[in-house]
Amino acid sequence: MERPAWAPPGIDISVPSVSRMYDFYLGGSHNFEVDREAARKAMEFLPGLPKIMQANRAFMRRAVRYAVATGVTQFLDIGSGIPTFGNVHEVAQAASDATRVVYVDHDPVAVAHSRAVLDGDARSAVVAADLRKPREILRSHEVGELLDLDRPVALLLVAVLHFLEDEDEPGAAVAELLDALAPGSLLVLTHASYEGIPVSQERAGGVVDVYRDIRNPLVMRSKEEISRFFAGTEFVEPGLVPMPLWRPDSPDEEEDPFAFSGFAGVGRKA
Repeated sequence: MERPAWAPPGIDISVPSVSRMYDFYLGGSHNFEVDREAARKAMEFLPGLPKIMQANRAFMRRAVRYAVATGVTQFLDIGSGIPTFGNVHEVAQAASDATRVVYVDHDPVAVAHSRAVLDGDARSAVVAADLRKPREILRSHEVGELLDLDRPVALLLVAVLHFLEDEDEPGAAVAELLDALAPGSLLVLTHASYEGIPVSQERAGGVVDVYRDIRNPLVMRSKEEISRFFAGTEFVEPGLVPMPLWRPDSPDEEEDPFAFSGFAGVGRKA
């Protein structure tokens, strides 16, 4: 397999990547055939996966605009993935010149592309780190340089927590991150769930099997389980809801049924 010029040296391009599969679902070009093959296999069980990912991105953009409108201009986006059109810093900077964004991902491809996209942008940076190690993120040079943790920060955990198993203690990681942030900070979160998917749980479970086979377990949690990540915050209306229902820009009847899979919410730290 020929290695394209944009692929960072040292990565195994024969193994599917969650970030590159996500890029494929969104119609991006930074993915390999091995990623496309795994994504197509997942889509055999859930053909609406691209619609789910589009709804996820649309929610993220609405949440970023909401944050800026309420005076929160600092963003810590963990599990940010490969930059695509309408990413956090683009949406935030379009809303305010005062915004600062730090992206965090442990995928070397995502990190390399983020650095290329952000080259020359003094208001944004990327950190190579893992959500499982919050202290490394908080103590990183980039966070120290760009974010003032004594002022409110929007913590984005968009489509990432469902890749952490319970033994990874995702709740503890979220709590440690929130504890380091100032009152008034926001938790912006989406999470996969069997609830709301317009196919049987058995069929949707085929997608879980695909991700397990590529050694990236996908953990489907209930709405109640997802709500626990918001401990220490107060939900912003309308609370934890299917992604298209969080402060929509257009009537929800225009949405594809698959877009209502999983949940999204924003919580404000007291």
